[in-house]
Amino acid sequence: MIRLEDIHKIYRMGEVEVGALQGVTVTIDEGDMVAIMGPSGSGKSTLMNIIGCLDVPTTGQYFLNDEDVGSLNDDRLAVIRGTQIGFVFQTYNLLPRMTAQANVELSLVYGNLRNRKSRSLEALERVGLGDRAGHKPTELSGGQQQRVGIARALAKQPSILLADEPTGNLDSTSGQEVIQALEALNQRGITLIIITHNLGVVARYADRVMVMYAGK
Repeated sequence: MIRLEDIHKIYRMGEVEVGALQGVTVTIDEGDMVAIMGPSGSGKSTLMNIIGCLDVPTTGQYFLNDEDVGSLNDDRLAVIRGTQIGFVFQTYNLLPRMTAQANVELSLVYGNLRNRKSRSLEALERVGLGDRAGHKPTELSGGQQQRVGIARALAKQPSILLADEPTGNLDSTSGQEVIQALEALNQRGITLIIITHNLGVVARYADRVMVMYAGK
């Protein structure tokens, strides 16, 4: 499903070149649950941005379902992001005056997708929050708010879910709750890639742990 071959990403800051990724080669199969770890500045987020089609490599090739991502134009990349890939971030980014269901449905409005209400309610059911659809973020715990964020990503029915530090703002109990929700989605066939500093939370669930250091 995901194949990166000798990926380099170079950022130019004036006359200085910074090598964020240096020759990364990795394959992630459909249905895998992979954790990516490493210190700050190791290239984790850059790698996630490339896998998520938010950025393209400077050199090397990235194949997503046998499609060479580096050769695609912005419109095609936007379609892939909107249909194949879901994103979950450390901050929940929920609108405080809207219910959980409305927050999830909003992601479908931007994508101009049909059956928005039924799809948003189904996504909340899948993360165990069907009975909280009418609650606003202030009426939910941190773990529940993050699960709404996961439901928002799921509503597009992606085949890949990228989670960037999804437990970073949570206590250990809530973090465990979120990881278990993600694992349940993985068991249903979604390919799951988690960027994390917390090996203890993900180690017993992930199929593989990849460690990044200095862009490698």
